[in-house]
Amino acid sequence: MNELPSMKHLLYFSVLADTGHYRKAAERIGISQPSLSQQISNMEALLGVRLVERGRTKVTLTPAGRDVLDRTRRVLDGVTGIVDACKGLKGGQLGTIRLGSSPTLGPYILPHLVRRLHAQHPDLRLFIRDAAPRDLQIDLLNGTYDLILTQLPVRSADVVTRRLFREPFQLAVARDHALASRKKATDEDLAGQEVLTLGSAFALHTQIARLCDDVGAVLRLDYEGTSLDALRQMTAMNMGVTLLPALYIASEIRDPDPEVHTLTFRRNTFCRSVGFVWRKSSGRQEAFDLFADLIRDVASSEFRSLVYLDG
Repeated sequence: MNELPSMKHLLYFSVLADTGHYRKAAERIGISQPSLSQQISNMEALLGVRLVERGRTKVTLTPAGRDVLDRTRRVLDGVTGIVDACKGLKGGQLGTIRLGSSPTLGPYILPHLVRRLHAQHPDLRLFIRDAAPRDLQIDLLNGTYDLILTQLPVRSADVVTRRLFREPFQLAVARDHALASRKKATDEDLAGQEVLTLGSAFALHTQIARLCDDVGAVLRLDYEGTSLDALRQMTAMNMGVTLLPALYIASEIRDPDPEVHTLTFRRNTFCRSVGFVWRKSSGRQEAFDLFADLIRDVASSEFRSLVYLDG
């Protein structure tokens, strides 16, 4: 049997691909640049293919290199999952979990989760970072995150999805808008309206675009918001109307609010589905099930009147 690449080979190749530069990769690993170059050459010799094109300023992966990188990350992720799972078995500890969250969700629900986790599992080390859903999904598969809280669906055969709750949207209009005196809005009220939404990196964008097509509204692509706050501010300036999720409205918009007015839309049946997603290979099923149960508890106790529980 031919000699196989070692874990060291795989790790070094992965870091080199991430940095795109031999010097930066060597510094991150803590070895000399010539040593790193020799390790990559050894890996290429073992595999019988060229993995990288060596330029003056950066490293470019060959087609074979890109394929090997995808498989390398899956192997490294699987090994990390084994290590993390074993750590979690010691004394019932959860170890370290890297959680990614959409900025349209995390600020409104994660503080409640973190308080409960800290109280029940003080040894847990939890790292949280916000990113757009599209980036969250990419980084989850790459191993940057162990778990993400995001709008569903996430379409990948390599992940497990746990549905948590459905969050309704309300229509937001400026205080001097024609609909500002109403409490409820219908599809007919949206017909012909200019609608503001987030950029295409957010699942919300696709959902609102489909709604506009259905009701005959006009999706404004020249003023895409970068945050829910930006949407609210543009709406307040009567640049268009928008649809905002219930948790954001409860947290950030006063009743009455001097800038915008919110209306129930479709009797609170126009919703987004929210869930936890993790890699099948992570080996942390028990820990992530615990996270899901705690989020459901939070939603039930803190936001019962705002969201609909799933499962």
